Amino acid sequence: MSSNFPAFAELIAQTEHSAVHLEMRDIYTPAGPVFVDWQKGVPIEYDRHTDWVDLVQGAVKRGIDWRRARIVSEPVTDFIQYEWETTTIVNVPAGEKVRWLPRQRASELLLPGNDFWVFDDSLLRWTNFHGDGSWGPHEFSEDPKLIRQCKEAFEAVWELAVDHADYTPPRKEPAAV
Repeated sequence: MSSNFPAFAELIAQTEHSAVHLEMRDIYTPAGPVFVDWQKGVPIEYDRHTDWVDLVQGAVKRGIDWRRARIVSEPVTDFIQYEWETTTIVNVPAGEKVRWLPRQRASELLLPGNDFWVFDDSLLRWTNFHGDGSWGPHEFSEDPKLIRQCKEAFEAVWELAVDHADYTPPRKEPAAV
């Protein structure tokens, strides 16, 4: 595995057919400013995500099949609620296909230990995290066996997952006073 690969926007620019992403964490830290604002009651705005929207729209217009699957614990964390709202306002309108899989439905699946992207079934990008949840270094692999295993894991999740339009994340009920 190597870490000497292009930045994400360059990877997408080089992608010809597909980009699939599997996310398996219930919180990602450090939280960005949009999440912090959301926690304070500031609505998520499409315009605050223009770089991402431009990247996705450009890729989808070129014919890239852009799919994201998220495995989530239920009831969901505040961060997953924020991601769900962002997906409604930003990701799906930009052209991403997104599905959600409640973690309890993933028990029989064999899944990799880290989140990942697979580009054109030929390049794998692992997303590593430190113990505190902060982003660690990305690693890349062109190993066909690893890529095939990750793609099979993604497709197994995708098959069981619920389309974003049909998923409403259950929230934890507030404690009784």
